[in-house]
Amino acid sequence: MSETAPQISEPTQDTQTKDQPVVAPAKAKGRGLAAVALLIGAAGLAAGGWSSWQLYLQQGQAADQLNQVQQVGEAAKQQIEDSESRVAKRLAGLPTADQLATQRDLLVSLQGDQQRLAQSLSGLLGKSREDWRLAEAEHLLRLAMLRLSALQDVNSATALVQGADSILQAQDDPQAFAARGELIKVLEALHSLPQVDRSGLFLQLAALRGQVDQLQMLAPEYILPSEVPTAVSASDSSRWAELWAQLSRYVRLDLQADQDVRPLLAGQSLAQVRLTLALALEQAQWGALNGQADVYKQALASADNVLGSYFDRDNQAVKAMQQRIGELGEQAVVAKLPSLDPALNTLQAYLKLREARELMPEAVEALETEEDGQ
Repeated sequence: MSETAPQISEPTQDTQTKDQPVVAPAKAKGRGLAAVALLIGAAGLAAGGWSSWQLYLQQGQAADQLNQVQQVGEAAKQQIEDSESRVAKRLAGLPTADQLATQRDLLVSLQGDQQRLAQSLSGLLGKSREDWRLAEAEHLLRLAMLRLSALQDVNSATALVQGADSILQAQDDPQAFAARGELIKVLEALHSLPQVDRSGLFLQLAALRGQVDQLQMLAPEYILPSEVPTAVSASDSSRWAELWAQLSRYVRLDLQADQDVRPLLAGQSLAQVRLTLALALEQAQWGALNGQADVYKQALASADNVLGSYFDRDNQAVKAMQQRIGELGEQAVVAKLPSLDPALNTLQAYLKLREARELMPEAVEALETEEDGQ
C-alpha cells in the first residue's frame, strides 16, 4: 500500500502543476464579467431612478390636473346650480295653463276691439278731412268777398272762388250741385269784368308827378342880370346902366303877339303852381287806388287845367304830359262787381244740411222724402 501511495500522489502534483497556468486567465475573465455586471447594474439603477423621478413628476402633474379638474367641476356645478335656481324662479313666475288660456282669450278680444277702433277712427278722420275742406271752401269765398269789397281785386277774387269750386268738385256730392252752380255764376261774372289795373295807374301817375319840376312855364321866371359893378368914375353911362338895371326888375317887354299876355310869375308863385299840379296828380292817385272814379277824373281835369293855364303848351314835355293825362282819364278805375252773397248763402245751406245728415240721418231722409213728395 506504501508503494501505491506515492504513485498516486505524483500525478496529483503534476496535475496541479499543469492546472496552475489555466486558473489565472479564468480569474481575469471573472473580474471583467463582474465589472460588466456592475456597470449594467449601475445603469439599471440609474434607469430605475430616472424612471422613479419621472413617475414622481407625473404623479405631481396628475395631482395638479386632478385639482384643476375638481375646481372646474365645482365651478361648473355652482353655475349649474345657479342656472337651475334662476330657471326655477322664472318657471315659478310663469302663468299656469289656465292663466295662459285666459290671457289668450283676452288678447283675441283686444285685437278685435283694436281693429274696430281703427276702422271707426279711419271713418271719423275721413269725415273730418271732408269737413275741413268744406270749411276751407267757405273761408275762400269769404276772402273773395273781402278782396272785391275792399280792394276790388278781380284777379285775386277769381282765383279764390275757383279754389272753392275745386273743393266742392272734389267732394263729388250731388247735394253740392246748387252751391257749385252759384259759384260758377260768380266766376262767369268775374271773367266778364273789364281789367282794372289800379296799382298800374297809381305808378303811372307817380311817374308823371315826378316830371312836374322839369316842365317849362308859359312865361319863364325873369332872372335878374348880375349887378353892374360900381366904377370908380361916376360917369353918366354908368348911372344910366344902374337905372336900367333897377327898372328891369319891374318892367319887361314881350314881343310875342301870338300868345296871351300874362303876368310873370315870381319864384314863390312858380313853386305854388308846381305844387298845385303835383297835388292834383297825387289826388288822382288816391282816387285810382281807392276806386273813387269821381275823385280820379276831377283830379286829372284839374291837373290838365293847370298845365294849360301856366305851362308852355308848345313844349314837348308839357304836350306829352297832357296826352298821358288824357289817356289815363279815359281808363276805368272801378267796375260793377257781382255780389257773392247768393253763393255764400247756398254754400252755408249745403254745409248745414250735411251736418244735420251726419247727426240725424233718419230725420233728414224723412224730410227729403216729404220735400220730394210735395
